[in-house]
Amino acid sequence: MRDIAGTDLCEVHHNGYVARGRLRIRMRDGSEAEAGPGDVFVVSPGHDAWVVGDEPCVVFDFAGGIGEYAKAGGS
Repeated sequence: MRDIAGTDLCEVHHNGYVARGRLRIRMRDGSEAEAGPGDVFVVSPGHDAWVVGDEPCVVFDFAGGIGEYAKAGGS
């Protein structure tokens, strides 16, 4: 996303639910957390996140308001 969004960190607020897999989240201040199946999370702008392990991570994101952030191309 860095190339598309043009920012080092995601600047969007997320409210999410992890259905499968594990997700590691690092905030701008260096703090980290991990979420797994059945977990809900709230992440403020200024974070990075990645999948932990080999299993794909399926997350339902209820943030809304993403709008034009990290949209590629002109479509």
